[in-house]
Amino acid sequence: MPETELEKDRARYGLLAVVVSNLAIAGVAIFGVWRLDGDKSVIVGVLTAAFTAVSSMTTAYLGIKAVSNTAKSIALRDAAPRQHTEPAASTAPAQRTP
Repeated sequence: MPETELEKDRARYGLLAVVVSNLAIAGVAIFGVWRLDGDKSVIVGVLTAAFTAVSSMTTAYLGIKAVSNTAKSIALRDAAPRQHTEPAASTAPAQRTP
């Protein structure tokens, strides 16, 4: 199924984008801390910002992926062939004539 392969590729490349972005953020934070030469208050700020960015990006990816998987499973479940049952024949009360 090409649809399944497309979903695998999306998940794979989405995760790769998140990992590469997180590594880039960590690299910039490490470089920034190295260049600050021990100014502790600024180092704390840089590390806090880097941690916030990494955790936000990772959480966003996992949240979007979870919602996408849930929506897909609901759509597949609803698309399953449903059995159509005929309603039971009801006997309507006879109409009274005057």
